[in-house]
Amino acid sequence: MYTIKEIYYTIQGEGFHTGRSAVFVRFTGCNLWTGHEKDRENAICNFCDTDFIGTDGPGGGRFQTPDDLVENILSKWPSRSIEQRFVVFTGGEPLLQMNEELINVLHFNKFEIAIETNGTVNAPKNIDWVCVSPKAGSDLIITKGNELKLVYPQHGIDPSQYENLNFDHFSLQPMDNESLNENIQKTIKYCHEHPLWRLSLQTHKFVGIP
Repeated sequence: MYTIKEIYYTIQGEGFHTGRSAVFVRFTGCNLWTGHEKDRENAICNFCDTDFIGTDGPGGGRFQTPDDLVENILSKWPSRSIEQRFVVFTGGEPLLQMNEELINVLHFNKFEIAIETNGTVNAPKNIDWVCVSPKAGSDLIITKGNELKLVYPQHGIDPSQYENLNFDHFSLQPMDNESLNENIQKTIKYCHEHPLWRLSLQTHKFVGIP
């Protein structure tokens, strides 16, 4: 069974694929925070900005088989064109539920598959785009992929510690908290001084895309 908070069609707002149309699938559950506010202060990741508790979001539910879930994902894609089908799995932590059976059914239906993961759980084979977002205080298991997207600044993390990992792209994204404007300036400064890193902004928040 796959337990899903929400499934919706949108435009990717951050990272390498900013501006690309996609179906987003948000799994419930995470191994770095319960999702409950009472536990946030002591969580490994205490700055998460998403709700991944329950199955009550748009398109959410419990899906018994990969075919059931993919049928729901297909229903969100608006175009008959199969060449551009793109699905992004996020959470919570998507790799707690993602498996090869689901990947195979998605590929059969001509979807390009991306995940956004904290990198602490091994990934199944044949995911097309692996975006890892390391969190301070956690053990990074996935050390290669397509994009490493680091929320910045994080206490206890220096971006330079990831620069020798086997990723194609390195993105630095300002932490969205009460110091957002200051964090944006710090991130811009770091990217200026370290050209390996690209600035990633959460554009969906600026323009009102879900």
